[in-house]
Order: sequence, then C-alpha cells, then structure tokens
Amino acid sequence: MNIFVLYGGKSAEHDVSIISAYNILKEVYYQYYTATPIYITREGQWMRKATITSVDDVPTHAAMTEDLEPFSIEALKVDDSIVFPVLHGPNGEDGTMQGLFEVMDIPYVGCGVLASSTGMDKIVSKVLFDAAGIPILPYEAVTPAEWQAKKYEVITRVELNLLYPVYVKPANLGSSVGISEVKNTDELIEAIDLAFEYDHRVLVDQGIEAREVEIAVLGNDDVNVSVVGELVKDTQFYDYKAKYESNDVGLRIPAQLEDETVSRIKKYAADAFLATDGSGLMRADFFVTADNDIFINEVNTFPGFTPISMYPKLWEATGLSYGDLIEELIQLGLRRHKSRQMSSMKDR
Repeated sequence: MNIFVLYGGKSAEHDVSIISAYNILKEVYYQYYTATPIYITREGQWMRKATITSVDDVPTHAAMTEDLEPFSIEALKVDDSIVFPVLHGPNGEDGTMQGLFEVMDIPYVGCGVLASSTGMDKIVSKVLFDAAGIPILPYEAVTPAEWQAKKYEVITRVELNLLYPVYVKPANLGSSVGISEVKNTDELIEAIDLAFEYDHRVLVDQGIEAREVEIAVLGNDDVNVSVVGELVKDTQFYDYKAKYESNDVGLRIPAQLEDETVSRIKKYAADAFLATDGSGLMRADFFVTADNDIFINEVNTFPGFTPISMYPKLWEATGLSYGDLIEELIQLGLRRHKSRQMSSMKDR
C-alpha cells in the first residue's frame, strides 16, 4: 500500500506541517508501505517528491521542499493507497481538504468534514461543547462588520462581560498564530486588528489562572483516550515562537492531578470527540484551576507531530509507540472509508 503524505499548505501553519510530515515519514513501517511525499506550496501548487521505500530514503527536513515535480490531484485516486493529510490550519485541517477526499472517494487519515470544520472553528466548537455539557469559559465573538462599524460597542461589550486579561484569537487557526494576551483597552484594539489579519472572525476568550493540560484521543466509533499531560512554562501565555522555535515550553507526562480530576478530563475529552463527530485522532486541551474546576479550551483535529509535540508523546506514555500510532491511524482511516462505502451502498 502507498501512503500519500500531504504537507505544507496555504495556512500560516505551513512550516509546522513540514516538520510534522518529516517526523511521520521517519516512523512509517516501510516493510508494509511505500510513501509518496506531496508538498503543497504556500500558493497552493501540488508537488511530489520521489516515492520512499525505506527509512533510509526519507529526505532531510531541509530537503522536504526540494527536488520536486508537479503532481496532479487525480493521481491520488489509485488502488491500494491512502492519503495522510499532515496539514494544519485552514485549507487543510478545516474540512476543505477532507471534502475533496470524500468527493473523490479516497480513504484518508483523520477526522472527516464535520469534525474538521467544527474543530477548527473555535467559536462553533464552543457552542457544541456547551451543548454537550462540557464546561467552557465565557467568551465573545467578533465579526469584521461590527468591528468596522461599531468598534467601541464591541470593546464595551467585551469589557462588560469579560475581565482582563483576555486572549484574542483568530477563530480558525492553531499553533498560537495570531493570538495575543490582552490586559487593557489599547492592547485589545491592537490584538483584534492583528487577529483579523489571519481570519474573518475573532474570538475573545476569558483569561483564567489555571494549569494547562492536554489529552490525546484515538478511534472511530470506539473512543480511546491517553494519559493526561501538562504544559510547563514560565509565563501564562506562550506564543508560536515559544512553542516551535525557542522550545520554552516543557511537558509533564503524566500530569500530577487527582484521580477524580483525571477521570473527568478523560470523560470530557471523549464527549468532545463525539460531539464534533470525531474520527481517527484529536487532541483536547483543558484548563484546571487550583480548585480542580475544569474548562475545555479547544480541540485540535490534526495536532502537531513535531519532536516536541504533545500528541505522540501522550500515546508513547500510554504504551503506544510512535510507529504503532501511525499504523493505527492508517487502519482507522481505512476502516472508516470501508464503513462509509458500505453505508453508501445501502442508500442505493
């Protein structure tokens, strides 16, 4: 079987995607598979590298965007293959790419259209979490029209309903891109302006003094959760640079939490997976206060697979190696595709 590993893409998380794909390619079980790296440029052009038949063929990280030739999307539709979309952010993780695979009837790894789109949108996902009974923090959503026409009404609404500090985020990005910690009115205006450079809707989240923990989810109809891990950092807020460049964030796996707190986090993570119609994989992020109150922050339907990424490390700590995790994700994608094909046949 051949695995088409897609990476790059048009989002602001382009570089993170390349790192993730490189690490995944090193862990594929090449005794069973070949892998064809497909690089999507920042402009959206699809390019391919030579097919990999052993771990010795995996290019260096720097060479992931070199020695390429044009690739036709139709070439994805070949027998005995699966697509592994290692794409973060819009135009990759938000349901658009998944919709393409569904239309072409191609098996692929990860969440489907609904989970990808709702999980990517921080505003919509909060509505779903709230409806599922998962505790969320107060928030305000801002649209471009109201920001342009009623800027000071928006500021008043935010300051009336939320307390500083707040966190301003593009509704549809991850990896801390475009996110700001805000402590006053002037910073609020600057942060919302910045967030609108990345997305057409903006979320203003209530800040909270709490520990940040994450948990990995794996499965289709059967939901499996990992141990809980904690982000260990010197400051309350850490940005893209701290996450991926300076490595200022440490990981504590497993997190030091009471058993009852861990049980609730695991339940909420499974509930979030089901509420968004998750399949394949998901990482759920939570806040835990000193009083052990738990609030879901967000979910990530294709979390990072870099050397410092929490998702694969959580599964390693749970007893599933990186290579076995990749294999399980492939098998979950194949099983979901087969199940949907059978359902489609019944509809006819």
